[in-house]
Amino acid sequence: MTTRNFDKLFRPKSIALIGASAKPGTVGAVLCENLLSGGFKGEVWLVNPNRAAIMGRETFASVAGLPGVPDLAIVAVKASRVPETIGALCERGCRAAVVVSSGFGAFDDTSAVFQDVLEIARPCLMRILGPNSLGFIAPHLGINASFAATAPKAGDIALVSQSGTIINTMLDWAQERSVGFSQVVSLGDMADVDFGDMLDFLSGDRRTRAIFLYAENITQAKKFMSAARIASRTRPVIVIKSGRTAAGSRAALSHTGALAGSDIVYGAAFDRAGLLRVNKIEEVFETAETLAAGVRIKGDGLTIVTNGGAAGVLATDALEAYGGHLTALDDTVLDALDRLLPPQWSRSNPIDLLGDADGSRYAAALEALAGQNGQGAILVIHSPNAVTSGPEIAGSVSAFKNAHKTVPVLANWLGARNARSARGAFEENGIAAFESPSKAVRAFTHLVRYQANQRDLMETPEAGIYISGFAIRAARDLIDTVLAEGRAVMSEPESKQLLRLFDIPVIETRFARDAEEAARHAAAFGGAVALKIVSPDIAHKSDLGGVRLGLRGPDEVAEAARRMAADIAALSRDLSLTGFTVQPMADLTDAQELIAGIATDETFGPVILFGRGGRAVEVIGDRAVGLPPLNSALARRIIDRTQVSKVLAGYGSVPAAPSGIITDILVRLSEMVVHLPQIVELDINPLLVRSDSVLALDGHVAVRPMTGGADRLSIRPYPHALERASELKDGERYVLRPIRPDDETALAEMVSLTDPDDLRLRFMGPMKQFPHEMAARFTQIDYDREMALVATRSGAAYGRAEVFGVVRLIADPENEKAEYAVLVRSDMKGKGLGYALMNAILDYAKQRGLKQVYGEILRENTNMIRMARNLGFETGKFELGSDVAHVVFDVDKAAGRRNDDE
Repeated sequence: MTTRNFDKLFRPKSIALIGASAKPGTVGAVLCENLLSGGFKGEVWLVNPNRAAIMGRETFASVAGLPGVPDLAIVAVKASRVPETIGALCERGCRAAVVVSSGFGAFDDTSAVFQDVLEIARPCLMRILGPNSLGFIAPHLGINASFAATAPKAGDIALVSQSGTIINTMLDWAQERSVGFSQVVSLGDMADVDFGDMLDFLSGDRRTRAIFLYAENITQAKKFMSAARIASRTRPVIVIKSGRTAAGSRAALSHTGALAGSDIVYGAAFDRAGLLRVNKIEEVFETAETLAAGVRIKGDGLTIVTNGGAAGVLATDALEAYGGHLTALDDTVLDALDRLLPPQWSRSNPIDLLGDADGSRYAAALEALAGQNGQGAILVIHSPNAVTSGPEIAGSVSAFKNAHKTVPVLANWLGARNARSARGAFEENGIAAFESPSKAVRAFTHLVRYQANQRDLMETPEAGIYISGFAIRAARDLIDTVLAEGRAVMSEPESKQLLRLFDIPVIETRFARDAEEAARHAAAFGGAVALKIVSPDIAHKSDLGGVRLGLRGPDEVAEAARRMAADIAALSRDLSLTGFTVQPMADLTDAQELIAGIATDETFGPVILFGRGGRAVEVIGDRAVGLPPLNSALARRIIDRTQVSKVLAGYGSVPAAPSGIITDILVRLSEMVVHLPQIVELDINPLLVRSDSVLALDGHVAVRPMTGGADRLSIRPYPHALERASELKDGERYVLRPIRPDDETALAEMVSLTDPDDLRLRFMGPMKQFPHEMAARFTQIDYDREMALVATRSGAAYGRAEVFGVVRLIADPENEKAEYAVLVRSDMKGKGLGYALMNAILDYAKQRGLKQVYGEILRENTNMIRMARNLGFETGKFELGSDVAHVVFDVDKAAGRRNDDE
């Protein structure tokens, strides 16, 4: 379940409090007081078997004795009584409960007691918030179903937290600053309702403009990622994640596994979903300040306006520390400021207006900056002194903001009394004010990061890569052989064979069973060689002296091999040595040693890792991770998050590395994750990069019997299985396949070649252009919630195929109903392509388990209405005054569909 019965949970018309109390200071008493004083217009029923009335309200002895069926129940009884209470509520037909009771065990070891509760609630589809929940508050509805210490005002920020302490802290801060909330929800132990459910609910809540999450852990990663990606496209989602730890990496077999610690994976997941992560409670407050004021930025540069040079320097230092930059003042702005300001002004950013600057001087400077290019926001700083008036200047800044509502303005009035005097004007005019220059700058850089995340969500990738079916089958056979022999780790030759199958360049490597064979291989190579042990018992060969570099000649290689074998035998009798590998020494001139690989995270599943490689890889710790599946844009983003990326860009006389090839390797590793679920860890270290080539010098792969398939990924990959051939009436063969992000250009081209009237019928209004943002949204879909199939010519490569038609299906969170839409290029009409696409998407709906597919069709779109009827859709009568028909396809009842002509 996802948002099923959330209307009963968060928009109830009647509420029952089971465990109401008159004893001051108890949870039951606080809940009772909050419920009755919140302004809720519906019924509130109090349940207490020992009192006739509480706070002047009649009480009821039991759930069975309630005068009606409550939409929502607040359960505040002892843990041992929760199962029977939930059972009684189910019998009455209640569909939602908030369990504030605690004592059910730790979250990651939920006791059998609460598992029994969930089993009791399941048949009646009851949704449960908690246990161990503080409750929730819906200020717009006057509902305070919590025992929070502070009742917030109504606003447009939603707060969702696992921690009740954080909620109380945030509400206290918000009350001081008159910040309001649309929803305040304490998830508690998340036995049922979790972050994914709340994001689904809040992304459709018209009162919510921004969402804050306080997370200690994420459950059901796939559901969370799907919901988060949808929510973040429509409103800012800010998250603070506590409990940073990489304890799980201690058991890793490879360097990659050890480097991909839990917290860095959480960060990668939040980035991939478009969430803005902050690390401290105070940063949440700072970001809340800007959101509450409605600050939105378009650029990434900051302009600082101040009457004190020192304050400007502090702000600039903070900006540099947080990775931001100042806006470069263009000539037009400089000329305007020269005319308006005293000759002694700074003539640069920060703009020092001098100590005697009054409100008119501030206003003049702001007017000159209103149209500055590349400007993300203006930070206005005022240092108190004896010759200027802080309130008067705040009034001038507020007047400017009121006249230029789209210009983002932040404020910092230094000094406690100075700040208090200006706060009212700033709040009234939507200006976010901060206690210090550094806090204002940090809030600005959070907005820049959020903007970058949103831009990244819409980036168009390059054409995708293709891995042949032969290569995939050969790789699976290779892994099956290893597993059949009872091994969990591939040998180095096997690992390199696997990499070659996915077209990752590897250095030539030969296996030797003994020292003599190793010597013969060295003679055949000529020149210096590298010698390495092969052992199923040793993961990190170099740590045990199992790697020798720069050996020359057969004799030197043979001697080194014998010495290595003796050293391994001396270490332990349990370490088996199956042989050696011999490979030519690579040229390291102007080369960089990198690491790339696959690791498995306990929460989010497989991840791709990239960073600086070599023997000291874990000491240096320069790495970044990303969640597969990857495309070129996502892979490039992983690379850009590392420090070594600056070196790879070239410096001095050292040329830039071939970034496209590195990106390609990460995408190929992602394809391994998708096609080879047996891989637990994979390690390419070092991955040697020169200006003209990339070469894997060593490989390490850990495998296990297949579990989960694609379900182990937290983001559903491209569903290859949905590709199907289709022959139209004219005999032309096409491929109907899921849309891909690299289809964006082709989709836009299809729209441009479609008759404007056909576009109007599809989009139910004039369609003058198809901008990048819309094209990206239509091609970068979540295959878990949405499916779009495109028609391309048979044999066309991914990312280079012409698109002739597209059909789309968007399912509700309950996976019961889905809305469809279809568009065929105008010159393809009459060939049966529309029917082919619709049949394909309805087959998918049945396969997915949907119960109903529906759509909206304009009355004048007679061709589409006829096709819907022919396919088995029920088309109701047009409502009086409506030009739109609602058509419905019952998936279960459809025994067959006609494939009639359009």
